[in-house]
Amino acid sequence: MPKDRLHIAHFTNTYLPVMSGVVRSVTAFRQAQVDLGHNVFIFAQDAPKYKDDEPFIFRYPALNIPVRNYPVTIPVSPLIDWVLPIIKPDVIHAHHPAPMGTAASDKADKLGVPLVFTHHTRYQDYTQYMGLPEELVNDILTRLLADYMQKCQHILAPSASIKQMIQETYGISERVTVVPTGIDLTPYQNADGTAVRRRRGWGDNETVLISVGRLVEEKNFRLLLEAVHIVMQRHKDVRLALIGDGPEQKELEKLCQQWGIAKRVEFVGRVPFEEMPAHLKAADIFCFASITETQGLVTLEAMAAGLPVTAVDATGTSDIVIHEENGLLTANDAQALAAAIERVLDDEALAAQLREGATETAVSYEIHAVTEKLVGVYQQAIADKQAGQYVKADKHKPIFGIDWDKLFEGLKGIEDPRQV
Repeated sequence: MPKDRLHIAHFTNTYLPVMSGVVRSVTAFRQAQVDLGHNVFIFAQDAPKYKDDEPFIFRYPALNIPVRNYPVTIPVSPLIDWVLPIIKPDVIHAHHPAPMGTAASDKADKLGVPLVFTHHTRYQDYTQYMGLPEELVNDILTRLLADYMQKCQHILAPSASIKQMIQETYGISERVTVVPTGIDLTPYQNADGTAVRRRRGWGDNETVLISVGRLVEEKNFRLLLEAVHIVMQRHKDVRLALIGDGPEQKELEKLCQQWGIAKRVEFVGRVPFEEMPAHLKAADIFCFASITETQGLVTLEAMAAGLPVTAVDATGTSDIVIHEENGLLTANDAQALAAAIERVLDDEALAAQLREGATETAVSYEIHAVTEKLVGVYQQAIADKQAGQYVKADKHKPIFGIDWDKLFEGLKGIEDPRQV
């Protein structure tokens, strides 16, 4: 019989105070799982200057990468090694394949409990930033991820497009379920942006465009600024607020100076999660240019705040945004994105239609309903672990254009390597 009250252990490279899509996913599911009566334990990076106000948060040592201001977790802790068997988790949920995903798989194996993995990120999209041959890195990464996922009882995809990618890239056809991160609608329904507008100095007659994300190259903020620059030349009452920080900020600020829009673009920086609904409510249109999203969680949060969306048509975002129903999707082009923003600015009937559609979309992602589905996946994973069932990937994916499995099969029985 399935247990009604599970002990759930989440292993993640990053947790609060870091803010990211993964952190928001973990925090949202943690709270909803607690609300549903489960015991939830978080295993994450050390944060010396941050005090947890939630119970059962266990921290591993971590090193900070200064360039990106991002922690690297070192999953070595005698205390956690001692605590974890006492907790007796029923399921371990990994949110990254390494390094915490490796720790999660080792713990799951030693404790004899199922391992569930969420494929939050299109990892291959980031190989272009490594300074190595992309095809080489892609092949290695694909094989390593396929091997990792075969240690799991189930794979979670935050969107239908990620599920399709998992099936096509790794050859995994079973034990993959779409479970998007849900939204707690209450803070957005209760939020009032009036105080934020007053504090930020956003005038009553100004139209505020807003975007959210880490200021890194892959989030495509330069293109967004290009589009907004075009819009601002024709609409003198428009301003842009960017929520988030990152290594690209100084370069983006320089562009704003060069284009003469610095006084109308505000780099808000990081905003505490509990203040996000009010900041989104204070704005008028959500603009988004990222092409590396897996679900587009910040877009969904903007919809929960009732904002019409203008966004580049890319995976993750396009799983949520339905063109001309709850937002406008465009090509990855500054002129196209600018034209979409101007359509919403110039057509109040369209803006009202998109706001209504956005609100309806957000309701369909209510966090507790989504979490019930996730718990169902955990229950299935527990049964699969007991039955000795694991995820199966296509192990014949080539690396460097070589089918290594076939090569090694041909080498069996050869005693002297000089015969090869």
